[in-house]
Amino acid sequence: MAKSRHYKRLEKNAVASLKNWTQKGFGFAVKGVKKVVKVCDSKLTIMVVPHSKGSVVNFQTNVFALAFGILLVVGIVSAFIYFKRQDSGIRSELSKTTKENRELLASFDALRDENNNVLQSAKRFKTSLTQTLSLLGLNQSKNVNKNFSSDSDLNSLFDTEETVSGTTKEVADMKQLSSFLESSIQPIEQIGKMLESQETLFTDTPNIWPIKGGIGHISQNFGQNTHPITGVWYIHKGLDISTFRSGDPIMATANGQVVTVAYDAGFGNYVIIKHKHGMYTRYCHMASVKVKKGQFVSQRDVIGTIGNTGISTGPHLHYEIHIGSDVVDPAKYVNIKLTNKK
Repeated sequence: MAKSRHYKRLEKNAVASLKNWTQKGFGFAVKGVKKVVKVCDSKLTIMVVPHSKGSVVNFQTNVFALAFGILLVVGIVSAFIYFKRQDSGIRSELSKTTKENRELLASFDALRDENNNVLQSAKRFKTSLTQTLSLLGLNQSKNVNKNFSSDSDLNSLFDTEETVSGTTKEVADMKQLSSFLESSIQPIEQIGKMLESQETLFTDTPNIWPIKGGIGHISQNFGQNTHPITGVWYIHKGLDISTFRSGDPIMATANGQVVTVAYDAGFGNYVIIKHKHGMYTRYCHMASVKVKKGQFVSQRDVIGTIGNTGISTGPHLHYEIHIGSDVVDPAKYVNIKLTNKK
């Protein structure tokens, strides 16, 4: 009980001391505020004395109003400086943005011009593709034309009145061009498949230039000519191709089998190759022969070299094409000069 009383007494003393110090602190604070208010409320007289004989101007105020006025002026000046700097930054950014905007407009104009060029090229491509499909007789040509006439095809792109302006029209043009290109994939793939299926036919038919590298020129055509030695008119049954020198490689113009390797007083060293579809090719005046009778050769295989054997006025190749028992003009078949890249 004694200890309990002792603790209660200490507690009361502590509360009393805290209350006493709180009252004293509050009193000091109130006195301080009163002193500050008193100082701020002190009257001041500001006199403006001109150098001339004008009257003196008196301003009566207090410390508080003077301090508030000074702070207000400092705040206004600071705000003016801050916003002035901000205005300079904004002007700089605006100038930069204006410059970038002009560059973007120039780029957009260039892009629009290129877009128009692409559209014109696509139009020409569409016309060429349609003509090619028509010539090849592909069934897809009807489908392609049908696709072209739909709302999302290239026809609508070129026939539509320009009622849309700006980027909306450019985006619409690109969408229609994309649709057109998408619709062109199928017919182009069909052309590829057809060419692939016809590859064997092309290689089985004599249709390339017989001199490797596509060199040489025709020195005498097929048909009626003056004989270079006798000077009389005769029927020349082939093409004479000259490179002005001996030793240039001669190629087989189609796949086939060598049926003759021989020498003739007129043709000199010559080779005859049998091809499919009843076609034969003959290569004459050869300096050397690189194949044997019975050998199978592929198009562009080297079968010999240009020479001057037999009745000849100079190094050249006499080239003939036979269909059955008929001799035909090789110029109708020799329409592509292919360089052998092997």
